[in-house]
Amino acid sequence: MDTPFIYDKHVTGRSFIGRKSECAILANLLKAGEHVSIYEPPKTGKMSLVHQTLYNLRNEGVQFMVAFIDMLNVRTLSDFLIKFGTSVMRSAASTPDAYDAIVREYLTGTHFVFDRVRFMTYDELVSLNWNPDMNDVRKMLELPQMIAKERQLPFLLIFKEFQNLMNADEYDDVFKLMEGMMKERDRSEPYPATYIMCGAMVNAMKFIFEEKRYFYRQVNHVALAPVDEKEIIEHVVKGFLNGMGKSFDRNLAMGACELFKCNLWYLNHLASICDALSKGFVTETMMTDALNSMISVHEPRFISIINDLTDHQLSLLRAVLDGVVKFSASDVVERYHLNSSANVRRVKDALKKKEVLTFNEKDEPQILDPLFEYWVSNIYFERR
Repeated sequence: MDTPFIYDKHVTGRSFIGRKSECAILANLLKAGEHVSIYEPPKTGKMSLVHQTLYNLRNEGVQFMVAFIDMLNVRTLSDFLIKFGTSVMRSAASTPDAYDAIVREYLTGTHFVFDRVRFMTYDELVSLNWNPDMNDVRKMLELPQMIAKERQLPFLLIFKEFQNLMNADEYDDVFKLMEGMMKERDRSEPYPATYIMCGAMVNAMKFIFEEKRYFYRQVNHVALAPVDEKEIIEHVVKGFLNGMGKSFDRNLAMGACELFKCNLWYLNHLASICDALSKGFVTETMMTDALNSMISVHEPRFISIINDLTDHQLSLLRAVLDGVVKFSASDVVERYHLNSSANVRRVKDALKKKEVLTFNEKDEPQILDPLFEYWVSNIYFERR
């Protein structure tokens, strides 16, 4: 049955709400051939934004090729190159002979081959017959631009979990090579290959683009603002009324927005459970039951996060929940047993690496997962 409360896949069309300005910004950048970075916490709508923008561009009559490069399991340089090549070639061709022709035409003088056995066994469109070198990297990264020029169509390369390239020992060399290629690119090229670098590990992406400043002035960052609370409330209330003929009180919807900090993935999940529990209208008790169901699903993950924290890291997390901002102040160090201001810096860095906290330009903390924040505050620390 169709439902307006989608949380198991990316959202486009009528189910996509909010972020019209971000869609417009992203569309304009892509039409201009500009590279883009998008980094936000998991399940905050990055891929929905990308898919909705592509949907809008197609409706405008804009033609392009697109390749999605999912780097979730990339651990080595070889993993990256094979993922990249396979995704690009699959977008440009559809038969083994065509794949073989692309490798022969564009990847000569490299260690790349089209191995029909690996293709049949692992669905791998391009393989390596030796350890890759920087010439292999350059030739592979040039492949989308060469295909774009031949087909006379822009080529959009959408990286999911881009930060995972840092798992490869050679990541610094690869980033610098990519930077150099971006600078060398002919800005008058009518059919560019354009990168959209997405990542859910916020602090790892900040390390790449803000701390180390790779791709400086070569990549435009598109930030995702929270979806307007009024739009979310209308989405939930009208979704129940029009889709199921049920009533959902606006005050309950407002409370859910506050709890989940307007995170649509969590809100859609909550609404979906409430729909299953209700018949004519949704009560506060039903919503509490739905919240408890969600916590039961996510609690093992939350417990794993907590068990990975040291006592000092837990103390700083408690301080964040208490609204503390200046953690190195002597009274805060003493109250939360943080030992010293030097230790505070180490603890903050550790919580950033574990993607529990991030810090804004003013060095103010933010817990990245709103449901984890609720759980750790109300259940783990028992601050009801």
